[in-house]
Amino acid sequence: MTTETRICQNCKKNFTIELEDFNFYKKISVPPPTWCPQCRMIRRFTHKNERNLYRVKDAHTGKEIFSGIPPHAPIKIYEQEFWWSDGWDPMEYGREYDFKKPFFVQFRELMREVPFPSRNITQSVNSDYSDSSGDLKNCYLCFNSGRMENSAYVINSTLVKESYDIIDAASAELSYDCLSIGGAYKLFFSMYCGQSENLWFCWDCVGCSNCFGCVNLRNKRYYIFNQPHTREEYFEKLKNFRLDSYAALEVVKEQIEWFWTLFPRKYIRGVKNFNVSGDYVNFSKNVRFSFGIEGGEDLKYCQEIYRQKGYWEGGKDSYDYYNWGYSSELMYEVCGSGQGCRNMKFCLDCWPADQDLEYCMRCVSSNNLFGCIGLQKKSYCIFNKQYSRDDFLELREKIIAHMNEAPYTDAHGRIYKYGEFFPPEFSLFGYNETVAQDYFPLTKDEAEKHGYVWREIERREYEITIDAKDLPDSVTATSDSILKEVIGCISCKRAYRIIQGEYTFLRFQTIALPRLCPDCRYLKRFSYRNRPKLYERECDCKGMKSKNGKYKNAMKHSHNENQCSNSFVTAYTPEKPEIVYCEQCYQAEVV
Repeated sequence: MTTETRICQNCKKNFTIELEDFNFYKKISVPPPTWCPQCRMIRRFTHKNERNLYRVKDAHTGKEIFSGIPPHAPIKIYEQEFWWSDGWDPMEYGREYDFKKPFFVQFRELMREVPFPSRNITQSVNSDYSDSSGDLKNCYLCFNSGRMENSAYVINSTLVKESYDIIDAASAELSYDCLSIGGAYKLFFSMYCGQSENLWFCWDCVGCSNCFGCVNLRNKRYYIFNQPHTREEYFEKLKNFRLDSYAALEVVKEQIEWFWTLFPRKYIRGVKNFNVSGDYVNFSKNVRFSFGIEGGEDLKYCQEIYRQKGYWEGGKDSYDYYNWGYSSELMYEVCGSGQGCRNMKFCLDCWPADQDLEYCMRCVSSNNLFGCIGLQKKSYCIFNKQYSRDDFLELREKIIAHMNEAPYTDAHGRIYKYGEFFPPEFSLFGYNETVAQDYFPLTKDEAEKHGYVWREIERREYEITIDAKDLPDSVTATSDSILKEVIGCISCKRAYRIIQGEYTFLRFQTIALPRLCPDCRYLKRFSYRNRPKLYERECDCKGMKSKNGKYKNAMKHSHNENQCSNSFVTAYTPEKPEIVYCEQCYQAEVV
């Protein structure tokens, strides 16, 4: 079979299925997709809430508990400790398959009966206000993270200590308001930096120490705005920035954002790769159209698939796989599942060591399941009902045939046969509560027009005792009494507080108190990430300088004074002001 162009069932745009894609679908015995890659990705994203907690009623005790699932979700929720216990049996909800109803109708009925865990927190201490994480100690509002201590407002990170307001960190300590850092000690307001210490407002600096406002440096010390200084000069000038003052800090941030745009960026953010396309891809091989991959091999249309060095390898031989990895392979249309998993299709939040699962949610260490929810260490079950191996295989084939003969049609008229992930309307969340809104923001009207559910988030009303604009300008002018204040965010006007660990950290580092709530701070920091979407572009190197003339090359390039002829696909949209160089031109300037 050769390459084919098809029309997406969702957005109605053309998309291409290549020969290698057909070969993969044949290998795992699934039909080709009817949705384009981007629509499939967004569909998975609509099922994943990564940073919201809610107050809900425990279906077992009736008590109010914290949950990563909102109260409007039409399901039962158990406190996670009880959910993992032997105090209930998900097999009690088992049922026969009804060939008079579409599969997805019956699965939704099962969803409404089988209890879901309130959160997914393992082996953690004093970290109740976090979710989808493990090995936490004294952590607050941390999500999708592990092996962390004394930190707050951290997302998608590992090995983090004494840090606040972080996205995507791999080993960081005493750091603040950073994005995509690794091997970091005392990094502040910095992005895409690694193996460095004592950096302020730096972008893409590696192996550096004591640098302020620098871009694209390697193994440098005592630099300010990319200019060298003596040790004494550096620390004297650092005092003049007055970062304890909110007003002074905002002036510096404005200067920094302008300065960062004056330097070229590599078309793809990643190192030590072979044959890859996408963004945020590292140590990977044969990875295409994928984002947030570490240690991956033979992946396509995947997002946030990682390894844990020394413990787990990355994801392998998978398509349309979002969020996890850790030695998992042959995964297709799977979300929030991993850690030693294999051959899973159309599954959500199943882990660890699951194998041969289809259309399952929240199943643990099981194999050969179809359409099950909440099972642990089970085999050969359909709709939470036990079968012999032979009966399971026979019924599975009949159900797949029935799914194709009597498909489900969602509220937007989209048809779901075998081979489609769960419909967005099956999500426990509104579009605006999920990762989809972070990467592809929509208004309520736009979301509903596209067939997505929108939920107005119910928030408790707190009496604001001080507006953020009225906080003392300098952190040194504050006292522990600030911990009692309910502050009004200068952006969204919602209430937030400064917590004890955060305040102690900011006082010690003499950094001004934040005027934005944690959610608005996250969105601001997240805005520096590229969306998981690729564009065709040409290198912006025009010989001796960039096309826009803002950057003058430091080195002579192989194409001399001529325009670089290299083209590529990149996540940097052409409408944005960044200077984007190909690999060769970037390396000539940075390394």
